[in-house]
Amino acid sequence: MLIRSIILASGLAALAPLAASAAGDVARGEYLVRGPAGCGNCHTPMGPEGPVMEQELGGRLVEQNDMFTAIAANLTPGGPIADWSDEELARAIREGIRPDGSVIGPPMPFSMYRGLGDEDLASIVAFLRTLPAVENDPGTSTYNIPLPPAYGPPIDSVTAPERAVSVAYGEYLAGPVTHCMECHTPMGPQGPMLETDLGRGGFEFHGPWGTSIAANLTSHEDGLAGYTDEQIKTMITKGVNASGDPMLPPMPYGYLAMMTPEDLDAVVLYLRSLPPLRDAE
Repeated sequence: MLIRSIILASGLAALAPLAASAAGDVARGEYLVRGPAGCGNCHTPMGPEGPVMEQELGGRLVEQNDMFTAIAANLTPGGPIADWSDEELARAIREGIRPDGSVIGPPMPFSMYRGLGDEDLASIVAFLRTLPAVENDPGTSTYNIPLPPAYGPPIDSVTAPERAVSVAYGEYLAGPVTHCMECHTPMGPQGPMLETDLGRGGFEFHGPWGTSIAANLTSHEDGLAGYTDEQIKTMITKGVNASGDPMLPPMPYGYLAMMTPEDLDAVVLYLRSLPPLRDAE
């Protein structure tokens, strides 16, 4: 099981009972959204100089290829979520199902987001409700590939691990919160091969910068075995490799730089625990 420390119960209810199961902490939600979750990396419009913070989380075109044109939605009260209940917004984030029953497509990492804990999910929703409205219509995603009817059964409740410098909490941060393990795992016909190739790297990202390849995060010599903890932290938060050279997007370095030292320690501890795998071929 990928996220070993998460207690996940699938219920028959159409919506997670967010209001009854967890109270949202706005400060915690702000930390997650503007920090390790890096929501603005996709949902904030980009200008020539980088993110347009006056339109924070106002939505934008994320990716366009032969398979799809992916539009990240406006997450402020100026977008469609203004008319959604907190439960509906929570379900859209964690399960990828809109209130009208339609499915949100890639690249939203629902294989990871399904593991978001109830309290963290409620906190993200609570923070999004505090944002100033951005009047921006980024458009609608289109897909030339079939989307599933759902990414799994309805989720009743998820209990996240205790916040601590531990492998379990590092796994939660590197998985459901930051979705590092999705980008750094090779893709197969059914999506990231999490059960067999977790953290092996090799996935290619194409953009204005050229092509970047997700690194091997396992404890193999092809991965992080030769790096110190501090070098790993510098790569994560500053986008600078061990040789001092800048690394390429789409890693959300600016957001990951907001991680607390304890959270960063937990992530490194978890990465050190990954079984060694050679680079993907």
